[in-house]
Amino acid sequence: MMNAHSTAGTNRDLRDEIRDYWSDRAAHFDSDPGHKIGDGAERRAWQALFTRHLGPAQGRKVLDLASGTGEIAMLGAGLGFDVTGLDWSEAMLELARAKAAAQAGDVRFLQADAERTMEPDASYDVITTRHLVWTLVDPAAAFCEWLRVLRPGGTLLLVDGDFVKRSLVHRLLARALGIASAGASRDAIRHNSILSRVYFSQGARAREVADLLRAAGFVDVCIDTAMGDVHRAQRAGLGWRKALLRTQEHRYAICARKPVDQRPEAAHCA
Repeated sequence: MMNAHSTAGTNRDLRDEIRDYWSDRAAHFDSDPGHKIGDGAERRAWQALFTRHLGPAQGRKVLDLASGTGEIAMLGAGLGFDVTGLDWSEAMLELARAKAAAQAGDVRFLQADAERTMEPDASYDVITTRHLVWTLVDPAAAFCEWLRVLRPGGTLLLVDGDFVKRSLVHRLLARALGIASAGASRDAIRHNSILSRVYFSQGARAREVADLLRAAGFVDVCIDTAMGDVHRAQRAGLGWRKALLRTQEHRYAICARKPVDQRPEAAHCA
């Protein structure tokens, strides 16, 4: 595993590689199952997940990290949050801005590294992110950064999963359903190369992520694996074979809070 003691040069090179990989996938990103949030049941399921953990929007300021083509940012705006979407890939941001303009969505998008946002201290009430944590080069530092930009009492909601370790049931089911691995495509080779060098190269398990959040200074850390409504709503886009396989995957949401009395220069992240 790569950790916080890795050299800055190596981290910088890897982050650039991650940015370029997602930039190259931007044009077709929304067509990949599980990325774009479909209207109807899937959107309602995501809205319910957000409301369950964040409560009423009440105009609170949200920073959506690794915003991609803006799906989660637009979801948050639709719920009444004041959303800023942040992504490292300009190609993704171009699509997100176009989507927001077409849908009359009032979302601000900016380009920055989610591990080093450059945003002011205590400037957001909520941070959201979907499928970012597994790609982090230095999650301990990233979580400290997210704590810094949250206001006291602010909330983090992340949605992620372990996309590396597969249970025996998952492997046997995949074989029975005839679902092959990504193989040796150019994208798969680049993906696997990046995955081998990020911190969670062996898989982002919810308990390990939660422990790192607590170490950074977050409190009231809650792991939510009740993702069934979202997964059921995605069946049409995934097809029944992949939808069945998804029931055996370790996917989760984690909600955590910045203490009300915590200063930006908290000792946890010194």
